[in-house]
Amino acid sequence: MKRIDINNWERKEYFDFFSKMASPYFGITTEVDCTKAYNIAKEKGYSFFAYYLYKSLVAANFIEELRLRIIDNEVILLEKMSIGTTVGRKNGTYGLAFVEYSDSFEDFNAALQKEIEAVHHSVGLRLNDDAKRTDLIHYSTIPWTSFSAILHPRSLDKIESIPKIVFGKYSEREGHKFLPISIEANHALADGFHLAKFLNKFQQELDNE
Repeated sequence: MKRIDINNWERKEYFDFFSKMASPYFGITTEVDCTKAYNIAKEKGYSFFAYYLYKSLVAANFIEELRLRIIDNEVILLEKMSIGTTVGRKNGTYGLAFVEYSDSFEDFNAALQKEIEAVHHSVGLRLNDDAKRTDLIHYSTIPWTSFSAILHPRSLDKIESIPKIVFGKYSEREGHKFLPISIEANHALADGFHLAKFLNKFQQELDNE
């Protein structure tokens, strides 16, 4: 982790401006072309969910602004971010799963499958010490429907700085598959430019094996 010198930070004015707002959060809802990633996952026998989840984590870690956190009134740059995600159960409830970042999809997927199994054999939200971590991205998936907008519940804690990413059910048009995605961040730490950089990087990752 690296402490940012706020007084000499190029974002100081933006940080001061948005930090005063009751709700400094903003986001983008769009879609990415997941055709190639879907085909690769099916060819290799991967879970498509695991595959695009990993690709998004790689892309998010590439964007420095998404690795910024507000901790104890300081801005901290994380070295790496891991995943905290919802996992559904057959009875319609869900629990939380936590997976460390890995440079290997195979290692990441193995850890994810263990967490999914643990969620399926538990009840409730499955809150634990990992839920208190700040070196995460909060993920959720709504696999039953596509969407063009989404609203998150908020405590209106102005220092909440963990990005939120939500995926929906992919749709098909003209022979391509499109995955809806919503990404939200604290505007004191990131702008639309940085979210667009993430979305572009995510698309590149989906298109690469």
